[in-house]
Amino acid sequence: MYVRMFTRRHVVAMLAAAASLAAIPAAQANDAYPAKPIRMVVGFPSGGAPDILARIFSEKFSLGQPVIVDNKPGAGGNIGAETVARSAPDGYTLALGTVGTHSINGALYSKMPYDMVKDFTPVILLASTPNVLVVHPSVPAKNVQELIALAKAKPGQLTFGTPGIGTSLHVAGELFNTMAGTKIEHVPYKGRAMAIPDLLGGHITMMFDNLPSALPVVKEGKLRALGVTSAHRSASAPDIPTIAEQGLPGYEATSWFAVFVPAHTPKEIVVKLNAEMNRIFTQPDVQAKLKTLGLDPVLGTPEKLAEYQRSEIAKWAKVVKDSGAKAD
Repeated sequence: MYVRMFTRRHVVAMLAAAASLAAIPAAQANDAYPAKPIRMVVGFPSGGAPDILARIFSEKFSLGQPVIVDNKPGAGGNIGAETVARSAPDGYTLALGTVGTHSINGALYSKMPYDMVKDFTPVILLASTPNVLVVHPSVPAKNVQELIALAKAKPGQLTFGTPGIGTSLHVAGELFNTMAGTKIEHVPYKGRAMAIPDLLGGHITMMFDNLPSALPVVKEGKLRALGVTSAHRSASAPDIPTIAEQGLPGYEATSWFAVFVPAHTPKEIVVKLNAEMNRIFTQPDVQAKLKTLGLDPVLGTPEKLAEYQRSEIAKWAKVVKDSGAKAD
């Protein structure tokens, strides 16, 4: 009897020891993260706000491995977001998500290649920015009311370009049409880099552009800014009035940018990434650069992003339904 009890006791001890040893590699793996280069996928071409934020993160990352920015434009950012959704949940593939890829597109596309919520784990809400309505200098309208009058006098003749169907800039234009009672035609491009040359050349009338991207061109006098899409004027461009204060009260279409990883990524890795991004984007030189670009840092916890995303999905689903906009 004594021998049997002794044997069982040792078996239990050995099993416990084996379990402890099995847990060590997993713990060490999380502690060692990152052990190889990290890929930050941006669903838009270089030059826009998502790309700018990704490259700041890449340049300032201090956890011992390089961050490679991978631009995968197309389908309103869906191609890039799907790439991350289908990647291994190990923290080595990140999505620079936008209001389009993670709140608008679910309502705009009849068939989505990913679930905006279930296929991702939120990491951090990096920044937000108002969009700005810009027109070619040849357009006679000097303010929003004059543009609305011009559009109503020439229904279907004015055009607004966007970086793609389903982007925040597309929905900003659809919201404008709905609230102003105009019929300005949407002309989608495969990214901002393709749309801007046509606008500068006068081939399209106008564009809703992210403020960071548009400000340099506006300051050069190549485009005219008529109004920002936020509820209040931007500190980066206080001389540009809001669209809301020019006869469209309640008009608001703000862009935001956030980082997501594939669903089921270990919490320890999410926490480590969140801490590093909070560190990077609170640095004085980074904050100064963001302000110059018209980007307002938000930051905070993964839970803060998750809550904000839920509210944005509900908001834009209503806008898309009311406007009748469809991506396919």
